[in-house]
Amino acid sequence: MTTRPNFVLIITDQHRADYLGCAGHPVLKTPHIDSIAESGVQFNRFYVSNPVCMPNRATLMTGRTPSAHGVRQNGIPLPLSSNTFVEMLRVAGYKTALVGKSHLQNFTTFPPLNPDSDPPEGYAPPPDALKEAQKGAFMDGNYKQERPDFWDTPDAKLELPFYGYEHVDLCFGHGDECGGDYYWWLKQHREDADDLIGPKNGMAHDYSVRQAWRTKVPEELYPTRWIADYAEKYLNDHAKSGTDAPFYMVASFPDPHHPFTPPGKYWDQYKPEQMEIPEAYNVNDWQPPPHVKALLDRRDEGLPPEDGIMSYGINAQEALEARALTCGMISMVDDGVGKILAALKANGLDKNTVVMFTSDHGDHLGDHCMLRKGPAHYRELVRVAFLWSDPESDVAGAETEAISGTMDISATILDRAKVAPYNGLQGKSMLEVVADPSSDGPRDAFLIEEDNQRVLPVLGKDPKARTLITKDWRLSVYHGHDWGELYDLENDPGELVNLWDSDDHRDIKMTLMKRLVQEQISLNDTSPLPLGRA
Repeated sequence: MTTRPNFVLIITDQHRADYLGCAGHPVLKTPHIDSIAESGVQFNRFYVSNPVCMPNRATLMTGRTPSAHGVRQNGIPLPLSSNTFVEMLRVAGYKTALVGKSHLQNFTTFPPLNPDSDPPEGYAPPPDALKEAQKGAFMDGNYKQERPDFWDTPDAKLELPFYGYEHVDLCFGHGDECGGDYYWWLKQHREDADDLIGPKNGMAHDYSVRQAWRTKVPEELYPTRWIADYAEKYLNDHAKSGTDAPFYMVASFPDPHHPFTPPGKYWDQYKPEQMEIPEAYNVNDWQPPPHVKALLDRRDEGLPPEDGIMSYGINAQEALEARALTCGMISMVDDGVGKILAALKANGLDKNTVVMFTSDHGDHLGDHCMLRKGPAHYRELVRVAFLWSDPESDVAGAETEAISGTMDISATILDRAKVAPYNGLQGKSMLEVVADPSSDGPRDAFLIEEDNQRVLPVLGKDPKARTLITKDWRLSVYHGHDWGELYDLENDPGELVNLWDSDDHRDIKMTLMKRLVQEQISLNDTSPLPLGRA
């Protein structure tokens, strides 16, 4: 592999690994995404560094854990001073582009749960530039560039390069309520756009699951179609430009993240009765861990979810409905992927373009009787797809069980582009696995961090969780609690039998606890390098 290839990364939002045809879904058809796997390698043990949007997207960009890059939770923007692998590609001569969702900065104006507090009476307050451990934190540029108030006029534009992207067509938000460049494009095409979007304008339907509405936005104007069209346009324009420079382009879809709003034919493309009932609904002796049980108790008491984003308990019918609508949204994404792949081929770019597919995290979708996401690190939440197709490789249609994750995408791309990484990039190149999918790769365990700016049942305010996943085991611990989770992934892949208190598994629990500590030590930040030995 001697040439500098182009790269296309396709990323979805809140899309679990098993919701693809190539991953064996019994109903969902994703022929275009499947074609990426058929021409390359499918990673079956690929994990997020944090199962929440902003922290894991920042990890993708930096190749660093949330505790290292600082985006520990939703609500903390990635510092503009952060180095990103996209910037490294740009300075090495790559054209860089993002079409769709970024979410490296906040895209709401909601105040934080932990606002700045006044000092005690009689104490001198620190000046604004000295309030944080880093002087002048978030004072080095505009951190409102993804917020709706920044985009309240059609002439709003990001300050470029944006985290290394020199071209951005921005679409932030979820469902049919998306903003940025997309919103003003929609307004150009439909003066009545505001009368089409949101639950208040939704058409009648008979679904019971929360956050589902039948949108009036037609398929051709829905965010998924816009992203596919603008990604296609970028590829066409690049081919017409005559430049010899390679490119790195991201097509980032906000779906299938809730709300559930697949437009047009995608709304009822799949039926709830086609979906499988999650295993937990049929297991009489399942004893969920305390924080999960609290959510299910709330469901059984008839209480609504306390939060619009985090996990909550649902019944079996709601699970089937959420699954069907999610499949509809994924099918629309798949059609968009088909348009992107066709544009690569039509312009002759497919012969020198590495194509990748992944997601930022998963969704319970009824598994363990829950919906959405939260600090319960079941496989449906922390495992996502990663597909890699390289036209210069002879490996096609292969699968690998090598453990890897979002943190490794940056190192792998830089390695393939022959661009040296910066100090502090913690990801590991997976090129050896791409070349030989039967190899174990550079990892035998993966660490997942989660800090939440929330108040959750049992876990309390600002809950913190750490998880270690190995080939056969998953261990999760929660700050301030003496209980945890331990699952035998080989014999209990559904993670329904918690072995934390099992005397027969005390030794393996202690071994994994030691390994978790070692993994945290190994991920201690090495940036900046020392200037000497003092």
